[in-house]
Amino acid sequence: MNGEIGLWLSVLSLTIWVILLGFWGQFWRSDQRLTRQETDLSMFPTICAVIPARNEADLLPVTLRSLLNQDYPGHLTVILVDDSSTDGTANVARDVAQELNKTQQLHVLSGQALAPGWTGKLWALHQGIQYAQTLTSPPDYFLLTDADIEHDALNLRCLVAKAQQEDLDLVSLMVRLRCESFWEKLLIPAFVFFFQKLNPFPWVNDPTKSTAAAAGGCILITREALTRIGGIEVVRDALIDDCALAQAVKSRRFTQFPHREDKGDREDREDKGENTSSSPSSPSSPSFHKIWLGLTNSTQSLRPYPSLSTIWDMIARTAFTQLNYSLGLLIVTVMGMIVVYIVPPVCAIFGLLTGNSLVAIAGLSTWLVMAYAYLPTIRFYGCSPALALCLPGIALLYTLMTVDSAVRHWQKRGGTWKGRVYSKTIKAG
Repeated sequence: MNGEIGLWLSVLSLTIWVILLGFWGQFWRSDQRLTRQETDLSMFPTICAVIPARNEADLLPVTLRSLLNQDYPGHLTVILVDDSSTDGTANVARDVAQELNKTQQLHVLSGQALAPGWTGKLWALHQGIQYAQTLTSPPDYFLLTDADIEHDALNLRCLVAKAQQEDLDLVSLMVRLRCESFWEKLLIPAFVFFFQKLNPFPWVNDPTKSTAAAAGGCILITREALTRIGGIEVVRDALIDDCALAQAVKSRRFTQFPHREDKGDREDREDKGENTSSSPSSPSSPSFHKIWLGLTNSTQSLRPYPSLSTIWDMIARTAFTQLNYSLGLLIVTVMGMIVVYIVPPVCAIFGLLTGNSLVAIAGLSTWLVMAYAYLPTIRFYGCSPALALCLPGIALLYTLMTVDSAVRHWQKRGGTWKGRVYSKTIKAG
């Protein structure tokens, strides 16, 4: 590397970071959070929580208990779909409900064999949702949650209040991921940071923007919205199912029954004395249905990632899927990660070693801007601020995980989860 090339690369990286900080949805602030706002509603809707569970016996005594003990005045039913577990998951779930004297509240289903074209989690969710429709009182909302999530006692109440008060079709939480081991502290906050950069939460929460995303560990969705898009089966083959579901819900064009929906909307507006001559997507109306995605400190995932290999496998499982299995997008991504994250410290060190002050200053300035952007996420997870300076090295590891994800896919080892391997026929969402 010569000084001129180093200077130009540093300036390019700095320009990108200025654009990211100033014009990319303020993603880095990590300020979209579910707060304990006023939750005294005039009416508490009926909720059905659906939990897909495959070999989760170790976590259910804590996570299922947290859901059954929700401080929620309305009617709450919990459906746990046992997805071919071999560790007694179903029995553990029943024992938890019996211990809490809430056996009437919990329904345990034995999942059917995985249907072709479905991922295991979505197939389990589909069965739970279908079963819920047969209950005496069909739910107003579905809470789609994972078996490793420990819910704060007020979580459901806050989610429902958020949805009701802001007329949201979907509310989702990026729950607090476990951050205890060395590798978790080093890599997990960056996972959340990169997710927010790909899907700026303020843009997700803006009904005038098309950006849509959700976090699959905790999704509250109205039954009407789920019916409108054609049910969970519309994303049945999506490995990144949470974001695919959010996109389907937010888009006004994604309607399984457009004529019936439009007629219902028109009748509602007529009942209210509103003008029905304009379409629901007129300029005066939001361009998209309203959804919301945010962070929370109080509801958390108990899924442990104690080693580099466990986090590596978690990322490599879907990273290439996110790129739609495209070699071209992989090359662009790798080059982009190098320019945005790796170039600044390399140029700073190169400039210092060669005595080129311009290159050193440009590289160091970009490195500090990068650390500044990462700092709110680091603080959210209660980690040492010094880790913000480690983002270039962290980004290098994530880049290698992404490349490995592609290699695994080409070797037909991609998309492995809970003993199942999903092929390219499963979409990215």
